[in-house]
Amino acid sequence: MSQKTKADELEALAATRWRVAAVLTAAMLISYFGFILLVAFDKPLMGKQLAPGLSLGILLGALVIASAWVFTGIYVVWANNRYDKALHQFRR
Repeated sequence: MSQKTKADELEALAATRWRVAAVLTAAMLISYFGFILLVAFDKPLMGKQLAPGLSLGILLGALVIASAWVFTGIYVVWANNRYDKALHQFRR
């Protein structure tokens, strides 16, 4: 049975980082373009008042912004706990 070479380990680490980034990017694009498509094609729904001065469109827009923060936070936590540790082990 052959051992993994350093190059194989580095490629696997890079592939994992790419997958995590791709999933989070896709999630962000889906939330953003979903919001934009709702604004473009269902204005009455987006204009529905939930409370005085608060429409569904404003709430969803704020949630899109908040989701960007959440996705960034997920990546930072993952990178600090997994990626950076694995990269540190690789460098040893």
